[in-house]
Amino acid sequence: MFSKACEYGIRASIFIAAKSSKGIRVGIKDVAKEIDSPEPFTAKIMQILTKSGIIHSAKGVGGGFEVSPEASKSIKLIQIVDAIDGNKIYSGCGIGLKECSEQHPCPVHNEFKKIRGLLLEMLTKTTLEQLASDVKSGDFFLKTLNMND
Repeated sequence: MFSKACEYGIRASIFIAAKSSKGIRVGIKDVAKEIDSPEPFTAKIMQILTKSGIIHSAKGVGGGFEVSPEASKSIKLIQIVDAIDGNKIYSGCGIGLKECSEQHPCPVHNEFKKIRGLLLEMLTKTTLEQLASDVKSGDFFLKTLNMND
């Protein structure tokens, strides 16, 4: 449903918020490693998140990316999605048709409309703090476990 950039952006934001809650700024290498994303691609995503005001970037010694605890409480998941993917996910066709509407619906239109509504509700209600807290608790994870470890 989300673009790869958006998936990485969500993961990066959660990781940074979790670290920031402990007073730790993280560098681009750490972010890329933690979210399992190529570093140059991660850097482009971080530029978007920084320009949109979701993530704060500090340069120099002791610099890195952070999210204040106050901001983490107010940033909703929808802000991250909108910053990277825009709002097409809330209005696009479930099977990718250019023309899909109430008057000219695709075969999955009615069911997909319900799913989009539920997705929009979840993105609007979920804060970055909630997701970071879930990761910090160890109940949820940001990357796949390597079964060979």
